[in-house]
Amino acid sequence: MFPARKWSGVFRAFGFHHFRSHSVSRASPNLNFVPACLPPDPMEVEELQRFVSNSKRLFVMTGAGISTESGIPDYRSEGVGLYARTDRRPVQHAEFVRSASARQRYWARNFVGWPQFSSHQPNKAHLVLREWEKLGKLHWLVTQNVDALHTKAGSQRMTELHGCTHRVLCLACGDQILRSELQEHFEALNPTWKAEAFGVAPDGDVFLTDEQVRNFQVPACYKCGGILKPDVTFFGDTVSKEKVSFVHQRLAESDSMLVAGSSMQVYSGYRFALAAREKKLPIAVLNIGPTRTHLQKGKNSKRQ
Repeated sequence: MFPARKWSGVFRAFGFHHFRSHSVSRASPNLNFVPACLPPDPMEVEELQRFVSNSKRLFVMTGAGISTESGIPDYRSEGVGLYARTDRRPVQHAEFVRSASARQRYWARNFVGWPQFSSHQPNKAHLVLREWEKLGKLHWLVTQNVDALHTKAGSQRMTELHGCTHRVLCLACGDQILRSELQEHFEALNPTWKAEAFGVAPDGDVFLTDEQVRNFQVPACYKCGGILKPDVTFFGDTVSKEKVSFVHQRLAESDSMLVAGSSMQVYSGYRFALAAREKKLPIAVLNIGPTRTHLQKGKNSKRQ
């Protein structure tokens, strides 16, 4: 397994050298939420190029670090991640379900942040992974992100492990609607409500005070009156057994694993690295900052 670090520009380095495509965007990256790192070591980049070239059915897992160059912050990066910049923590599943005030606070912040969050675009890493899929190099992609950037890039052989903020579901009847549709409901219910955000968080919400969210109105499911929730596995919740089983099947069909932009601190994703090691698959890890590189059996199956 390669050292757990991320080389700045590494997807450009090995992606375009071996799998060049004129359709890939060359837009400049947004570096506001990318932590400081050393320049790439040419020998390590070559080693990674060989790893990818030798892979015939590559299983890729991506985390929040792959989207930072698109302008979306992550949680744990030193200096620029949510935990480093603030004392904020993500909403917990149990709190969201049991507390109307928690849902009001979450949706008010999400309502303000949605226009910016939904406008983020894929960066070169997302686009290179799409090209690998088209070329038959990438067997399956699993993302821990909920930002839909892989979908926007055109990836199809993909599982969104923790769901996607672009979909909303009813906890009572299971009905689903688009998040953009819910934004219209919010606007209709809150025609005069306004709040200026200060700060942005990884999953699409922003920082607001309790006073700012006090009068925000949250709609119920229009079919049954149930609680509306993003189609996302919140922290403290678990990924469905069916989805986990499906991903394990795709891993079993693969011959190598690449982890990109993830500290692997969340067990719901880390379990697949453990499984890959048990299958004796070659594993490469690209990440800025520490990761769970010593793959030991974990016990907690909740997103944390």
